[in-house]
Amino acid sequence: MTTSKPGRLASELLEMADSQHRLGIMDRATHQKITARHLGADALPTSEPITAAQVREVREKAHLSQAALARYLNMTPGYVSQLERGATQAKGPALALLNVIRRKGIEALL
Repeated sequence: MTTSKPGRLASELLEMADSQHRLGIMDRATHQKITARHLGADALPTSEPITAAQVREVREKAHLSQAALARYLNMTPGYVSQLERGATQAKGPALALLNVIRRKGIEALL
């Protein structure tokens, strides 16, 4: 399936939904139900790169050992160690989960 740029009608509907959300007429949950298909490929959320120091900070803030964090992320403790040393850069699901933990705390995975 290819995603094309939203048409004029879709753009107008999205603008109206944004205005309603901003004015408090539409709640956040309803506003977030607008799918990527309506918004186009450019609007998909991306994960920010995370540095070795930030990985360590995320782990320490959650009061977890490398092995415990690895279990939460379904990874090996060696991989978490590599991330913290900067030997490997987090990608894909690991990067997404680390960003979620960084923004919302480890409780987001529980």
